[in-house]
Amino acid sequence: MLSLVTGLKFGLDNITPFAWVMIGLLALLSTMSWATLLMKWLLLSRTDRANRRFLRLFHESPHPLDLYLKKEQTDLSPLYFIYHSASRDLAFHLVGEEEPGRSFSARLQGAGRISPSQMSTVQNAMERALGSAALKLELRLSLVGTVIAVAPLIGILGTVVGLLDVFSALDVQNKAALVPGVSSALITTIVALLVVLPSLIGYNILVNRIRTILVRMDNFASELSGVFDRQFVDHRKVEESLPSLHSLGAPAMPMSSATTASRNPARA
Repeated sequence: MLSLVTGLKFGLDNITPFAWVMIGLLALLSTMSWATLLMKWLLLSRTDRANRRFLRLFHESPHPLDLYLKKEQTDLSPLYFIYHSASRDLAFHLVGEEEPGRSFSARLQGAGRISPSQMSTVQNAMERALGSAALKLELRLSLVGTVIAVAPLIGILGTVVGLLDVFSALDVQNKAALVPGVSSALITTIVALLVVLPSLIGYNILVNRIRTILVRMDNFASELSGVFDRQFVDHRKVEESLPSLHSLGAPAMPMSSATTASRNPARA
């Protein structure tokens, strides 16, 4: 450890201006990456708490549309966003209006059931809401992926420039001139690794958390679709009687050439 610290101090004391520029750029990328990771971590933590609160309220509600009628909002909950989008579309098919008014509850009690085709539009609303929520969860996370991809290239660039300085010093056989080039080559590589490795670990952790939330969102959408399907969809088959042949009338048969000649002897 002492030799490592001594080596780093020696390298920093003999670093070139170009290497300082590369280190400054890496420091900027590292700051952007860690700021994004921290903000995303806090957002996902709040999202988990909001989802747990909404699920508790949903499972305790006596009616599938109870939270929608009460306008019980759970901020930062993607599950509530999916539920509200599906409930709004379902309410439109049941009573003809999306937002609940004063007479909404009474009209809902007297409303009938919806058809399977109308239920498919409710499912489409849930799928759109799920996709929008997924995009919000993954927002700005691509910046961290960009830093992970770019930082090693910047480190390699600093290494190449430092080695080029070493090769140019070999022509004059000046050993003292080799020190800055070698130091720059090593320091920029070390800094690039220090930027990439923690960012990569944090990125993978956040991606796993986002995937977990997406799976829970998908499971909730399936659960909500099943609840709505059992409560509000009419699956009875409507038997339609076929019309009789008498009501269809007789088809117009084409006349042959012989029949046409017998009916028009003058033309024949």
